[in-house]
Amino acid sequence: SDAKVEFKITLTSDPKLPYKIIKVPEAAPFTAVLKFAANEFKISAESSAIITNDNVGINPAQSAGNVFMKHGRDLRLIPRDRVG
Repeated sequence: SDAKVEFKITLTSDPKLPYKIIKVPEAAPFTAVLKFAANEFKISAESSAIITNDNVGINPAQSAGNVFMKHGRDLRLIPRDRVG
């Protein structure tokens, strides 16, 4: 199907809390949403993560539609602390 889902992704590391509205096909991998959002904010996707407003991490290895159904539209992009 070519149904689209929409996410409002807020960059929480910026005190101004800028956000981007991103529309993608339901079937798109969520990794694509992460990459696109990071790109829009000019930060590295590799060192970023997307979480819910309740600070629940989202596994990007699933479809955008799946994430939308589980977590809804409002998400946050955070810099991921490098481990090790």
